[in-house]
Amino acid sequence: MDTLLRPWTLDDAPVILAAAGEEAMARQFTLPIDSLTAAQDWIALLMARREEDTAYSFAVLHEGVPVGNAAVSSVERRHLTGWISYWMREEARGKGLATEACKAVSEFAFSELGLFRLELAHRLDNPASCRVATGAGFAVEGVERARLLYDGVRYDTETHARLATD
Repeated sequence: MDTLLRPWTLDDAPVILAAAGEEAMARQFTLPIDSLTAAQDWIALLMARREEDTAYSFAVLHEGVPVGNAAVSSVERRHLTGWISYWMREEARGKGLATEACKAVSEFAFSELGLFRLELAHRLDNPASCRVATGAGFAVEGVERARLLYDGVRYDTETHARLATD
């Protein structure tokens, strides 16, 4: 499997707009993405965070086409920690791309950013995300009760972590 990560560019705005339109993706974006301009604004935010050394987001390419996102955010230099996240477009799910992208962005965080501990969490009702995390070498650390709030409903999450020494 040939997974390639590259930073997002403003030319990727149509991909972001299409991804934001998928029902399962509604909660993946911190800004409403309802136009190409909004998609470009989201990409510009990612670029600014990279410049600030707080987050590094990558387009996940499959056969040269962006089909998802893998990122390390909440980069914290005092304790050398970061937060891993990932998402895939509907047509890219179930192919192992998220697991490979999660591994690749983790290796980037360890080798290029010098981080030591990476964390991620997923809702307990998302077993696919759990498979990605464990497949990418993230150990289960525990359940955080009622951590997330979506549409008035609280959700438990399972936290995973990976160390540079794992």
